[in-house]
Amino acid sequence: MAHLEQPTAGGPAAAVETPRDERLKAASLATRLMRRPELGAAAGLVLVTLFFLSTADPSMFTLAGVMNILTPSSQLGILAIAAALLMIGGEFDLSIGSMVAFSGLIFGCFLLLVGLPLLPAILATLVAAAFLGGINGQIVIRTRLPSFIVTLAFLFILRGLSLVGLKWATGGSTQMRGIGEQAGEGIVREMFSGNALEGLFAWLAANDIVAKFPNGVPTVSGVPVSIIWFVLFTAFATWILLRTKAGNWIFAAGGDANAARNSGVPVDRVKTSLFMLTACAATLVAVLTVLDAGSTDARRGFQKEFEAIIAAVIGGCLLTGGYGSAIGAFFGAIIFGMVSIGLTYTRFDSDWFQVFLGAMLLLAVLFNNFIRKKVTGER
Repeated sequence: MAHLEQPTAGGPAAAVETPRDERLKAASLATRLMRRPELGAAAGLVLVTLFFLSTADPSMFTLAGVMNILTPSSQLGILAIAAALLMIGGEFDLSIGSMVAFSGLIFGCFLLLVGLPLLPAILATLVAAAFLGGINGQIVIRTRLPSFIVTLAFLFILRGLSLVGLKWATGGSTQMRGIGEQAGEGIVREMFSGNALEGLFAWLAANDIVAKFPNGVPTVSGVPVSIIWFVLFTAFATWILLRTKAGNWIFAAGGDANAARNSGVPVDRVKTSLFMLTACAATLVAVLTVLDAGSTDARRGFQKEFEAIIAAVIGGCLLTGGYGSAIGAFFGAIIFGMVSIGLTYTRFDSDWFQVFLGAMLLLAVLFNNFIRKKVTGER
């Protein structure tokens, strides 16, 4: 029987051994964290919190103070998350703030003039907003004009239509009243206005777990429903981006649209859907705020388009598309709300808010750019 010679360390076996693909190497925890788009926003939230802990009145961080911060943050955050998804897809929507006012007008007309019940009025308003968002997207796609220009035009168109429409519907006023009374009461109203978990907070106060007034009523009666919608929308958007084929399509469409098309990604459909999503997000904010206030007006949502984009950029979204996260926009909106409300708890002039906001935007862009270059090795 022939003797089979075992290969030696320097023999043929060593010669044919293939090197390990460096793409398969496990990344360190630090590298994985640096790759997350929301890293800068999370760090910024920690720094802002530390700043207010050292300078603000302690009541800012009571349960009531936290709710005061989260309420405007949640309304902005719904817009910011939708804006973030669109920016990841490579486009902008500067009409989202005006869409809040216009949707409020449409919602009020369906309730007061058409006489629809609350739920059909909300659904009809969402359909109308989605249609307008689709028009935005189709104009961008078919003309190949920058979405910045197209949606800037719609910013003025929708704001002007809101003014004209309100004056027509009310006989000359730029405010439509009586929506709260017409909406009535019931489970649908409770889903879009007021506070949730009121029974839980009453029980917590009765057991001295949360603060209460001398008569036993909790200082915070519940969680504003806008915060619930904010958290649910963040979870939904994160699931879409990280766990579905649609999320891969969004990143691909924003990263390189031509390469995505060649790979079979329906880029035009993805972008149109994202424009429709931003319009529906604006409508949700309109319904939440209109039902809480009981009225709508022409200045509703004023400049929210810029605030939403700023929150998305602070949250890690790149202006060039293909990169970002819903969680980052979530943190960015909370930072925005904490600064805007937190300054009232300090001795600083609240006019510093815009200075701080501009500085946060610049620092966020610089930080995200630095991290991305560190991770990818760009120069």
